[in-house]
Amino acid sequence: MPRVVAHPQICPGKTLLEVCIDSVESAVNSERGGADRVELCAGLYEGGITPSAGTIAAVRKKIAIGLHVMVRPRGGDFCYSEDEVGIMQRDILIAKQLGANGVVFGILNTHGMVDKDRMRQLIDMARPLKVTCHRAFDMSCDLEQALEDLVAVGADRILTSGSKRSAVDAMPTLKHLVEQSYGRISVMVCGELSIANVKAVLGYSNATEVHAGLGTTVTSTMKFRNQKIEMGTLPNREYQHEVVKESSVRELRAAIDSL
Repeated sequence: MPRVVAHPQICPGKTLLEVCIDSVESAVNSERGGADRVELCAGLYEGGITPSAGTIAAVRKKIAIGLHVMVRPRGGDFCYSEDEVGIMQRDILIAKQLGANGVVFGILNTHGMVDKDRMRQLIDMARPLKVTCHRAFDMSCDLEQALEDLVAVGADRILTSGSKRSAVDAMPTLKHLVEQSYGRISVMVCGELSIANVKAVLGYSNATEVHAGLGTTVTSTMKFRNQKIEMGTLPNREYQHEVVKESSVRELRAAIDSL
């Protein structure tokens, strides 16, 4: 039987902070810094894809806070083939077996609307885990209709920047989505949030959940460096990677709590 870990309780009235991560180190630092939950991904440079089973298991072993796992078979758009949906089904089952508290996914049809049939199927399969529709929502053709569709299929949460790169530029939209949700579905705001702007965004939109990246570039410890070739397609990334620092999470947590 799948192993389900009880979701840690959040204090009533507290604004929830979720940190997007791709490693055990970032997960541990997020918990120490005061995050309530992490969203575990791989491939953050392409918007996040499904992490490996080994990474999910290692993170679950190291942290007690909420663990939500990205289920996205590839980068690019959110309109998937039957084979890709089959992969998502298997990845959801793996996340359940490895103790995740929630899964994060979204499917659109060719017209940019929520694919309700496939979403409902995956949501039913994911239970009793919580389900967040990620920023496929922001790529939909009609945010208001997408919210209603996600309510109808039983999603628990929407992750959104209001279809803008920065939440600051979408505050009226975010406020409207929070009002439209009317307690039927959670609206978690994201989009270049920092200690400098998070209070303004939350104060204006009345959102009670925050999602942030907070990654800092860390230089490789390797002394030998082969400068003749690079393994990835992003230039000048071979000897560095991103890590979420405890101090960054702690500072954002303090800014949120000072509201």
